[in-house]
Amino acid sequence: MGAGGGSLRVRVRAGILARMKTEIMGLMGCPLLMLVVSAGVIRAGEGLESREFIYERAPFPSCHASTLAETSTGLVAAWFGGTEEKHPDVGIWMARKEGGKWSEPVEVANGAPAEGSGDKRYPTWNPVLFQSQGGPLVLFYKLGPSPEAWWGMRMTSGDGGKTWSRPERLPDGMIGPVKNKPVVLPDGSLLCGSSTEDDGWRVHFERTTDLGKTWSRTAAVHDGKAIAAIQPSILFTGGDGLLAVGRTRNGKIFRIASPDAGHHWGEMGLTNLPNPNSGTDAVTLKDGRHLLVYNHAPGSPPRWGGPRSPLNVAVSEDGLVWQAALVLEDEKGGEFSYPAVLQSADGRVHVTWTWKRQRIRYAVIDPARLRPVAMPDGTWPSAVR
Repeated sequence: MGAGGGSLRVRVRAGILARMKTEIMGLMGCPLLMLVVSAGVIRAGEGLESREFIYERAPFPSCHASTLAETSTGLVAAWFGGTEEKHPDVGIWMARKEGGKWSEPVEVANGAPAEGSGDKRYPTWNPVLFQSQGGPLVLFYKLGPSPEAWWGMRMTSGDGGKTWSRPERLPDGMIGPVKNKPVVLPDGSLLCGSSTEDDGWRVHFERTTDLGKTWSRTAAVHDGKAIAAIQPSILFTGGDGLLAVGRTRNGKIFRIASPDAGHHWGEMGLTNLPNPNSGTDAVTLKDGRHLLVYNHAPGSPPRWGGPRSPLNVAVSEDGLVWQAALVLEDEKGGEFSYPAVLQSADGRVHVTWTWKRQRIRYAVIDPARLRPVAMPDGTWPSAVR
């Protein structure tokens, strides 16, 4: 073919690449992933393998506070959904990922009173899934009129979330894991990061040796005055050492360490990572690094109202110094919040989060492909987008 044919091939190839790029960006829903066309290959940001919505349509208009677990049959996700947060019709909804696809959302728990009891219907809050080793899948959630007055609930499933036991109320004074997943300690007990909001924002830790039938707990590990903190994630720092990080009203993510598997805790302090009064989650990876998902945005006023965009991933070797790794969402005025994160048996990291209070988004990350960049003063580097 002559020069005209060669030119035609170039134009056709360029047109195909342009259409592919447009279609993929449309499917993924966010041009700010910095998709790049290079040598005919379209690549997403380093380490990000995929991103999708768990559902496109649902019988509820609003959703929040997702959670993840890996079962023998695949991933399971849950969240609360209803008219709006605090509305009595808000229930716990769930979907399972089997055969590469998410099932339709199904309501598995709500606050409807027993027939004839005369009790009020209350909203549900903050589900937390936990898959026990060789045992049932456990669902913890909160029930009650508000975070200041809610109580802990528990259900179990022996078939990966297809069917569930009757809900049980946790003992008085026990909330269970308040937002983020519990961790299994070397002695087999389950340690849950928890918090209360009825007398200031204060963190405490709850422990169970039988998947939530019986409990013990620490007192609040800080007074809630110098630092108002809730919703801890628990990380492993070697031996019996633990580190908890999470949300505050102080404009920064908090940190607090334990030398003895959570029986005693040191003084709470603030990291240099911003927190706009929004939930975070973190996990200790199999390679020993820690991975944190959070909103790297300026701190908010004392009450909620700060920006919840962008949504970021940072990694750390020691839990002290964090490096920028990935931006999952970035849209001015958008809300991308309350992430949940776990590492599956194959080494991949799975993240879910609230997308504009309308849907739950899900992403898969290969942590080996992340290329972290230093942020010594806590400023997100322009090189990581």
